[in-house]
Amino acid sequence: MRIQTFDTTLRDGTQGEAVSFTVEDKLAISIKLDELGIDYIEGGWPGSNPKDKEFFARAKDLKLKHAKLTAFGSTRFARNPVEQDRNVIALLEAETPAIAIFGKTWDFHVTQALGITLEENLTLIRETVSYLKQHGREVIYDAEHFFDGYIHNRDYALETLRAAKDAGADVLCLCDTNGGTMTTHLSHIVADVRAQFDGIIGIHVHNDSDVAVANTLAAVEGGATHVQGCMNGYGERTGNAALASVIANLELKLGHTTIGPDKLQGLTQVCRYIAELANLPLRREQPFVGQSAFAHKGGIHVSAVMKDSSTYEHIAPELVGNRQRVLVSDLSGRSNVVYKLKQAGLAERLNEESRRDLLERIKECEYLGYDLEAADGTFELFVREALRPGSHFFDIEGYEVNIKAGHGGQSRATATVNISSNDGVHSATATGHGPVHALDVCLRQCLAKLYPQIADVRLTDYKVRVLDSKKGTAAKVRVLVEWSDHRKSWATVGVSDDVIEASWNAMVDALRLEIMRLTETDSDLDKAVVDYCWGV
Repeated sequence: MRIQTFDTTLRDGTQGEAVSFTVEDKLAISIKLDELGIDYIEGGWPGSNPKDKEFFARAKDLKLKHAKLTAFGSTRFARNPVEQDRNVIALLEAETPAIAIFGKTWDFHVTQALGITLEENLTLIRETVSYLKQHGREVIYDAEHFFDGYIHNRDYALETLRAAKDAGADVLCLCDTNGGTMTTHLSHIVADVRAQFDGIIGIHVHNDSDVAVANTLAAVEGGATHVQGCMNGYGERTGNAALASVIANLELKLGHTTIGPDKLQGLTQVCRYIAELANLPLRREQPFVGQSAFAHKGGIHVSAVMKDSSTYEHIAPELVGNRQRVLVSDLSGRSNVVYKLKQAGLAERLNEESRRDLLERIKECEYLGYDLEAADGTFELFVREALRPGSHFFDIEGYEVNIKAGHGGQSRATATVNISSNDGVHSATATGHGPVHALDVCLRQCLAKLYPQIADVRLTDYKVRVLDSKKGTAAKVRVLVEWSDHRKSWATVGVSDDVIEASWNAMVDALRLEIMRLTETDSDLDKAVVDYCWGV
């Protein structure tokens, strides 16, 4: 069955805490959603704020190939004639082919929130829908609080739907606005509505009870053919139904058609793109599209996946544009290490003893507090050192950091670093914006004559985590540093009870790894230790 997809990331999604898009962001996301094959893109509420007003003005120049841009608003205010209502006028001025309007369904809201009679509310619904239809718009009617209204006063809730339907609404969308309806109950209610009305029934649910996706799927099984949600599950309070999960389940598990199998492969990329524009991390454990959705850590799991991925994967990750990942940690078995090498045909480069030693090194580091799941660069360094045990480029003879407090709370950090290599001892002294920066400058100066290419390596992120907070300032810390050389990104990790030493260890490993890459002549080895971290 063909199921319509309605994305409200740009409207309901932005009502989520910490979710904010510029007008440029919203225009760019609209294009991505259109390319993905979404049927309706709800761009915002043109009558509510200047940003949405500007978005709709500029969106008129978008050349969408498939999606219908949709403006969102409410039924007219009780005191206003429909043709004079400012919000209704703004909806028409947005010049979108479709308009979604919400109306009150729950009698409690009608009498308490609006302060009008139940019959007056029906008039608001009829007149607003009818007026928009007279102006040639497709109308999606969102029945706000429908399930709560149905539970408290079934007859009136159905009357509100009848008012919208008789006025010409193209879609009757049932909203679980408070997100509190349980799946079994919701499916019975949807089935009842389906029996009462022909045409398109939609579903819009929030995730307050953590069943938004399940409720959306249940609604489809009950007869709904229009689904609403937000990419990445953004939205008010705990969010809306995660539309990517809804689409993937409908297509791959229930045999329905939404965006189609070819477009389905773009789900992961679109979700990541939207998360980047929102400046929020994509939830690692997010089903289908998250970094950990097809990640395997336990040795038994990895051993089975190497034989047949379906042993621990419910679908092939490529179907939704994701990929399989194998994690390395203290829970790893030899299969995890072999997996990474086997992909490039280098599993035999390490004999049984070398593999065992590598695995023991990994487990020992994890025991000390290292996090090799996140520090793909440190893992790569371990592998390269195991495959090239004789490689040695420099030794640290010592380093020193001095921090001097200045006026106005300003401090000055000065560092000195001494290293030795085949051509002798190299020393450097430099100041920096803090001790880590000063050490970074010194180390690069020492290595620059030998390996000038390391100037391209830059620090892109720096995180510190206390591993045992009970010890207070004496606690051990883990420092995770992310790097880039303009071609790829990687992370290295350092652990110590001294944050400067932990940072220094992560920094040294990052540059040691880059030097190993620069001096590597075996292209197969580069393939064997390719960055297995997140990337699309």
